[in-house]
Amino acid sequence: MIHLYHGDGKGKTTAAMGLALRMAGRGRPVVIAQFLKGADSGERPALARLPQVTLLPVPERVKFLFAMTEEERQQEARRARELLARAKQAAADPNCGLVVLDEVCDGVNAGLLPLAELLSLLDCAKAEVVLTGRDPAAELAARADYVTRFQKEKHPFDRGIPARTGVEF
Repeated sequence: MIHLYHGDGKGKTTAAMGLALRMAGRGRPVVIAQFLKGADSGERPALARLPQVTLLPVPERVKFLFAMTEEERQQEARRARELLARAKQAAADPNCGLVVLDEVCDGVNAGLLPLAELLSLLDCAKAEVVLTGRDPAAELAARADYVTRFQKEKHPFDRGIPARTGVEF
């Protein structure tokens, strides 16, 4: 089954990692690929302690897209395609319980990942797959079995409060 967690509200990654924790708690293998994120996300050290969870490698830090040079964008696109290829192998494995593709919608929207490659992963998936991000392509919503929209109503960022360690990352 395919899960799509999307929208401008907080909680998409948190929900995906909660499902990863639940699957790992049942003894099933979990593979997590995070796009446009660095190693400083707080969920990574906690999930890395679980033997059932494989966290695919990410850089120490990732710049926001608007701050990247063209060379950095190309490097991020190469990394994203490599991540997606590894995630596709995991998703096709009938022994894998869950594959999380965190912020994959944003990778597609930014032109770092071809939508066709993501759809190909979904076509061959034997595992549960979670997609997160903003503004998913209509094709992703059409293929998903679960579609959950996270809508911001109020957020401290709107008052000028920056992202907080342990809460937003």
